[in-house]
Amino acid sequence: MIEQFKIELRSLFSAIKTLSFKESFIFISVALITFISMYYANPFFFRKTFDTNDDKFYSFLYWCSADGFLMLIIPIILIPVVLKEKLSDFGFRLGDYKFGLKSAALFIVIMLPFLWIASGNESFARTYPQGGSYVRENISVLLYYELFTGFYMLAWEFFWRGYMLFGLKQKFGFYAIFIQMIPFFILHRGKPEIETFASIFAGLILGVQAWRSNSFIYCFIVHWFVIIFVDVISVLRYKSQSYGIGPDAFIKLFIN
Repeated sequence: MIEQFKIELRSLFSAIKTLSFKESFIFISVALITFISMYYANPFFFRKTFDTNDDKFYSFLYWCSADGFLMLIIPIILIPVVLKEKLSDFGFRLGDYKFGLKSAALFIVIMLPFLWIASGNESFARTYPQGGSYVRENISVLLYYELFTGFYMLAWEFFWRGYMLFGLKQKFGFYAIFIQMIPFFILHRGKPEIETFASIFAGLILGVQAWRSNSFIYCFIVHWFVIIFVDVISVLRYKSQSYGIGPDAFIKLFIN
């Protein structure tokens, strides 16, 4: 039994030695950063730690700031210091900006009708803005709130469609798109059902866009625009109490 264990252990060490440092480091660092994000960079941790009963607003700002640091700043440090590579190799560049801008515009136009339909559900609309009633009741706060959201979205897109996708591209080729989609989808757990389901296809589409444009920037543009649109339309629906997807709901939205 002991001898068999030694043989298995030697086989394991031999296999480990064949692993590439870059891909192994990316997998482990993504797992560790995601772990810290899940347990220490979320609104629940903020409210529990600071014993506050704020209606999501300050805990949301903490969430954006903490996750922004974890998913953007830390990889920006790791890439040149540990991996000895350039940020541009991980999608931090304009890339094929013509394709990037055209595809971003196309995706936004295609998604608008679906976002309008999704927001017609009152329970979905009341989920946004995620900053709670303080943002919903104070329109002047919305711009300030969306800037924090933008920082979070920049970090989120860089982490999945930059650091992970381009970091694994050389080793796994096109499969890297599917690899980055899986944790992206899983981390939508707890969101409205339709949004969680849609994240499967969003992860793949954004992955292809980043791959083709050689940049994650255009994924960020699409994702941030979607969030802003959902937040604004949800606030308008709340203010006017106009739910549904028909022409009457659209007219009531702006008349009220």
